[in-house]
Amino acid sequence: MRILYLSQYFPPEAGATQARAYEIACHMLRLGHQVTVIAEIPNHPSGVIPPEYRGRLFERADLDGIDVIRVWVKTSPAKNFLNRMLFYLTYMVNAILFGLLLARGRYDLIYASSPPLFVGGAALALSRLRRTPLFFEVRDLWPDFAIALGELSHPLAISLASKLEWACYRRARAIIVVTESYAQRLTQRGVPSQKLVVIPNGANLDLFQYRPEGRLRLREQLSLADKFVAIYAGIHGIAQGLEIVIEAAHQLQDKPDIHILMVGEGPRKADLKILASRYRLDNLTWIPEQPRETIPDYLSTADVALVPLRGLEEFKGVLPSKMFDAWACERPVLLSVAGEARQLLHQAQGGLYIPPDNPSVLAGAILQLKDNPQERQRMGRSGRAFTEKNYSRQAQAEKLVQLIERLAPESKIG
Repeated sequence: MRILYLSQYFPPEAGATQARAYEIACHMLRLGHQVTVIAEIPNHPSGVIPPEYRGRLFERADLDGIDVIRVWVKTSPAKNFLNRMLFYLTYMVNAILFGLLLARGRYDLIYASSPPLFVGGAALALSRLRRTPLFFEVRDLWPDFAIALGELSHPLAISLASKLEWACYRRARAIIVVTESYAQRLTQRGVPSQKLVVIPNGANLDLFQYRPEGRLRLREQLSLADKFVAIYAGIHGIAQGLEIVIEAAHQLQDKPDIHILMVGEGPRKADLKILASRYRLDNLTWIPEQPRETIPDYLSTADVALVPLRGLEEFKGVLPSKMFDAWACERPVLLSVAGEARQLLHQAQGGLYIPPDNPSVLAGAILQLKDNPQERQRMGRSGRAFTEKNYSRQAQAEKLVQLIERLAPESKIG
């Protein structure tokens, strides 16, 4: 089949969304399908377009056999409401435009990954204009999350976003969600259950594994010696509530053998660094965004991975992909996500649950794992085994391809 895949975020940008889209697209290719991806000109999460991409309305390139069309978006490091709307809307408009002008010929299906929900808007238009079936992936319930985080508050904007959301649900031949909780919530809201398919986040087990050589190299490079290291690796955004990590580091300042690594970029990083400088923290190191292929080295360098989210009701259905990446590298996690993620943590026996927004408990849990090396090693091994059995990205991609082959109008082209 020929598949038109809409994902605003895509490599060379780093992040869980980009990795999921790339790995699924690669698996589609391996099974004989042709894939064209429409993504943005790289800029996320910093909002700054690299010099090599500036001044372009679009770029077309081959990425490991994937036909990638990158379109211009209005970017800004300042993440206020107006800038966000311009960012999302320019992708939507340009994805529609270049989806018509550059993605020539007949496609068997359109696969759209949301959020941003405006990706769904572009896919909806292309599906109708090209008379092509739509498969709609929901990684987060938008606009619900945007409302909860205060990113969307105007009644008219909320109404329009809700109408767009439901238009995507109605048009979609199948709705792919990443958690059972999302499937239940959408069913309760009136989405037909037969349309819903759960394909969760997971880990690329070939890439994410414990790397002792990487651990030794980075510990020497970062002057960590034999310290106990906790790591947060991911976007420094509003949803994560990373202030608790800074506050926990402040409470652990009198423990010179404990160190925290903060890896990544995001809209909250500047404010977090200001808070850390106010405390004059010398037990915390900031590391810029790293290529995805090096993240297993950083996870292996650490003794425990931090997986925080703010304590909002909407987040109880979230299964963070960084939890599976850490487990794949045999690292226990300190998880502050209630609901489905907490249940999974218990099943995997892969770490400790920390109530959201509670730095004192987080600091205590770091001390607890530091003082129990055998227990944290057991948790790490258990997490790896659980991920291998249940949350392999390869197995999930296989399930998705089987779904679209079954529901798309024509069988696979070999």
